[in-house]
Amino acid sequence: MGFLLLLGAGTGAVAAVAALPAVLGAVGFTSTGIAAGTIAAKMMSGAAVANGGGVAAGSTVAVLQSIGAAGLSTAANAALGTAGAVVGAILGR
Repeated sequence: MGFLLLLGAGTGAVAAVAALPAVLGAVGFTSTGIAAGTIAAKMMSGAAVANGGGVAAGSTVAVLQSIGAAGLSTAANAALGTAGAVVGAILGR
């Protein structure tokens, strides 16, 4: 049981850190900006309408685009990896 727990934790950590950039890119938060016609573009449009024409700094759309453009910091990757490890360990039990 210990091996499966460790395997699940390791798999969960790697998967979480690797999957986030791929998922963000797939929904339109890219390194070159928000891709037209994507979920991200619809989110940006809704945020701009709600905010009187602009996307507020610190909003969900702004944070996701920042991650899509620059990636996560080391601390954020560590936190994401830890969360993934916990989920993986729970599923690996």
